Amino acid sequence: MQQRPPPSDTVPENWQTALAIVAHPDDLEYGAAAAIAKWTSQGKRVVYVMVSKGEAGIDGMDPAQVGPLRMQEEINSARVVGVDTVEFLGHTDGVIEYSAELRRDLSRMIRRHRPDVVLTINHHLQFFSGHLNMADHRWVGLAVFDAARDAGNRWIFPELLDEGLEPWDEVRFVAVFGSSVPSHVVDVSDHWETGLNSLREHKVYLDNLGDVGNSPFEFLTAHAREAGAAYGCRYASYAELVLINESF
Repeated sequence: MQQRPPPSDTVPENWQTALAIVAHPDDLEYGAAAAIAKWTSQGKRVVYVMVSKGEAGIDGMDPAQVGPLRMQEEINSARVVGVDTVEFLGHTDGVIEYSAELRRDLSRMIRRHRPDVVLTINHHLQFFSGHLNMADHRWVGLAVFDAARDAGNRWIFPELLDEGLEPWDEVRFVAVFGSSVPSHVVDVSDHWETGLNSLREHKVYLDNLGDVGNSPFEFLTAHAREAGAAYGCRYASYAELVLINESF
């Protein structure tokens, strides 16, 4: 297994509310969920936003059937880690585009939920392994950064004011889990199994992946153990922090 450079610091935890924004149901369950379980156990509030319903995720099943199924699996998964609010924006799975519309939709969520921090997943062209990252992840990640700033400017998407959503310029940073260039780490030793259990809630989705669907638990655990060894704990999750409004 290729070794990553050890991260420089821990993800700050002096905050109370987070908004986790990703492209698909199951995106957060590949590493971020254990950190979320840790934070909700501390009394922090985390809300999930799925840009799509994941309806293109199961080959051989009609998207009209897959979307509601995957939505319910994500709701079940979120509950495992202490998250009781999951919102779905309904963008088309597989062809999500970076656009003003996407930035506005994410700004709306940020203004509505008023988080201290935002969580997302890898937006880079490649994963650390060198494999190509899919377009939905890349465009959502970039839109997340811009929306975190847009949400604080009343003259960007002023139509949100008509919805009663005042600007919110207090997002401190975006934490990017699974980044190919991690800068920070979260000790998830006491919550790793909870994170894996949240992934197990995506049962139909994983079953339809065949052998690939049976492998992520060992793969994820190996990487979490590697990150923990570099940091000096049993299990850890890496993240890249992008500063929005203040220093860490």
